[in-house]
Amino acid sequence: MGVPTKVQLIKRKQSEQWYINFPSSIAQAMEFERGETVEWFIEDKGTLALKRLKVPPSVLKKKTDGIVDSFEALFAQARPAFRQERLFVQAHSLAVASLLALGKRTITGMLSAGGRQFEDWSAAYRLFEFGRFDRQALFNPIRRAVLDCIPREEPLVVMMDDTLLRKRGGKVHGTGWRRDPLGPHFCSNFVWAQRFLQLSAALPDSEVYGRARGIPLDFIHAPSAVKPKRNVSDELLKEYRREQEEKKISNVAAKRLRLLREEVRERRIVCSVDGGFTNSTLFHDLPDDTVLIGRVRKDARLFKVPSEDGCLRRRGRKRFYGEPLPTPENIRKDSSYPWIEVEAYAAGKRQLFEIKTLPAVRWRGSGERTVRLIVVRPLAYRPRKGAKLLYRSPAYLLCTDPSMSLEDVLQAYLWRWEIEVNFRDEKTVLGVGDAQVRKASSVEGVPSLIVAAYAYLLLAGSMTEGWRKDGLNPKWRNAEPSQRCSTQQMVALFRTQTWRIAIQKNLRHFDAGRATTQSHFYYYNSLASAIFYARK
Repeated sequence: MGVPTKVQLIKRKQSEQWYINFPSSIAQAMEFERGETVEWFIEDKGTLALKRLKVPPSVLKKKTDGIVDSFEALFAQARPAFRQERLFVQAHSLAVASLLALGKRTITGMLSAGGRQFEDWSAAYRLFEFGRFDRQALFNPIRRAVLDCIPREEPLVVMMDDTLLRKRGGKVHGTGWRRDPLGPHFCSNFVWAQRFLQLSAALPDSEVYGRARGIPLDFIHAPSAVKPKRNVSDELLKEYRREQEEKKISNVAAKRLRLLREEVRERRIVCSVDGGFTNSTLFHDLPDDTVLIGRVRKDARLFKVPSEDGCLRRRGRKRFYGEPLPTPENIRKDSSYPWIEVEAYAAGKRQLFEIKTLPAVRWRGSGERTVRLIVVRPLAYRPRKGAKLLYRSPAYLLCTDPSMSLEDVLQAYLWRWEIEVNFRDEKTVLGVGDAQVRKASSVEGVPSLIVAAYAYLLLAGSMTEGWRKDGLNPKWRNAEPSQRCSTQQMVALFRTQTWRIAIQKNLRHFDAGRATTQSHFYYYNSLASAIFYARK
């Protein structure tokens, strides 16, 4: 999606001057400097190319000292997602306010956090009510930034899962009774909530080998079909059955995975899911050059790959399933299957895991695919110092690529926990489900904007140097270089630098650092008002 602009002409008696202007967001994204020399090239009647003589390093790859500068440079690349410049400025101010807000992230709360409580508020609601931005294009710069940070020979590891946003209103679009995943294991609790599907990419850490951070790549509303009333016509019932199958969470997940595959053509994709997505729907619709790693039940029925000799001697259709194999639980208990030690990063350090594997098995849910079974013995842990050792349940995994190394399969599955960290941060730190809106476009738009701002913040934090020395901790607290920066610390750093710019004061008393990027978010005259009106 391009940025439309007009060709301007200044015509004089003896000369003509033609001008082509482009928005400041593009200039910031390209890092143009005042007075920079460029060259025009005519490729054909429909294409006029602009080439710069001095190309600066990519903003996605360089390290900067300001998280605000990095956030601004990244968010500026989301301009094509908005049809007009004013819509982009409006969304940008709300995204920044969602990070600065001290209370609930409702639309009014974000307006108050931005010091706009005495201005016209209707434009902020119309931005979401009429769907005036492309939610998919809003995440495009995030996907490009993640791919730029991963070496070309490495695959893109993504995690996929659904989450619930609890609501109270009966008229809110997409709400329904959902099983509470936080309920006890001995009974099923139900909550009134909305269901969203998220894809997160594993961004490897450059400091610690094996450590990664989850970056949201996609966040989409996935409501269920509305069940019709009793005694409806057969036509309406048939339509409900069709819509029910279409809106099933597995079908939605397969569709979003295929869309990601179309956008990421040059990389192999490794997708890690939990047991809820390890089913025939996702296995059958798996795109090309995509590997699926999922958890399977301990009593799953597995089969051997039939031998070629046996298939040739047998009349009729060629056999696909061979002799039955023991269940994954029985394989774990069987001493004839040896344990193999595999090293992977988990729980803050490198760990040695003991696994059992069968390189080629057949499973009913995988269709015509030969999969690999991996049984992972759980690690022992102590809830506190001096307590007895406890063990969690073992994990039984299926991988659609039997040739993939065991270290890569295990590490990709362990990274799946990062999407759970994303869900916790989105709900508790950024208040994704706080918006009190009811219409379909608003229900989908407000959480998408906040999750996108969260992803831009994580990328900006990963590109920022010196977050540990920018006044996040008191002077008497010892630095812990082995720990990564949390989302709460990034938000605190973002607030510190933004407020420092607004009041033109040094908040650390040790440096006079100041952001250099001029933002669309004019915060200077309303900082005190925004703080006093912040919702707590």
